[in-house]
Amino acid sequence: MKAAVQTYRDRMRRVLDHIDRHLDDDLDLDTLSVVAAFSKFHFHRQFTATFGLSVHRYVQLARMKRASHQLAYGDAQSVTEIAMDAGYDAPDAFARAFRQRFGQSPSSFRTSPDWEPWLVAFGPLETARSKLMQTTYTTNDVTIRDVPTTKIAIMEHRGSPETLRATIHRFIAWRKAAGLHPSTSPTFNVWRSERRPASPADYSVDLCVGTDQPIAANGEGIKAGEIPGGRCAVLRIVGYTDNLEPAALYLYRDWLPASGEEARDFPIYCQRLSFFPEVPEHETVAELFLPLK
Repeated sequence: MKAAVQTYRDRMRRVLDHIDRHLDDDLDLDTLSVVAAFSKFHFHRQFTATFGLSVHRYVQLARMKRASHQLAYGDAQSVTEIAMDAGYDAPDAFARAFRQRFGQSPSSFRTSPDWEPWLVAFGPLETARSKLMQTTYTTNDVTIRDVPTTKIAIMEHRGSPETLRATIHRFIAWRKAAGLHPSTSPTFNVWRSERRPASPADYSVDLCVGTDQPIAANGEGIKAGEIPGGRCAVLRIVGYTDNLEPAALYLYRDWLPASGEEARDFPIYCQRLSFFPEVPEHETVAELFLPLK
């Protein structure tokens, strides 16, 4: 019975991966039912029952999420090009759909995104994906590594997690202006609070980029710091790396007590090795580091 359930989940996960990898292609029921190895007659009902979204709605949201990231975090494509990539025949139709969903025009979102309606709009997509996300790990997934000290530039986020994306938007703009591209300057997040503290105002995370260059005074409050070197337990996460809480909980709650190791006095942190939408979401990679004595 367990094997049959796992096979079913694997087939559905294969569909989600195919959608992410082929957002520019025709993702109709005929194509996706073949990927899932289900009959077309039953597939759309099975998909909706599993994820709480129709196939058409899921694809729409996945394309719109990519479009919103391209607008907010990139400048290589025009609004018209992004609209076409999202499956719209004309930028006007894309603008109407975008405004209806987010309360902003694409151009306004690119300049000054309002993330609160964005989070609401993509809640159903994240809920659907979470149904098939890996939430359990084993000791075989963890390695112990000696890591060097890394000098970093830091933008602090202090306050509600709901405003984090606005800080990320500012951080990306600053690092672009500073010439610190992710391909040459590593990206880190250092968590100084729980993901969901009792008071949202207590949420605290540092957005960091590895750099040896001096940090000049700037309006964004960027400051210099370092991630200390030493032994770390490292857990690599592949795919859908927005929420690393299950991996962090495994390291703290399960792996650490059983390992005989002792945590060092530095917060858990991650290095983000690939980014959506530069790669499909199921191909994003992050490594979680738990510093050890």
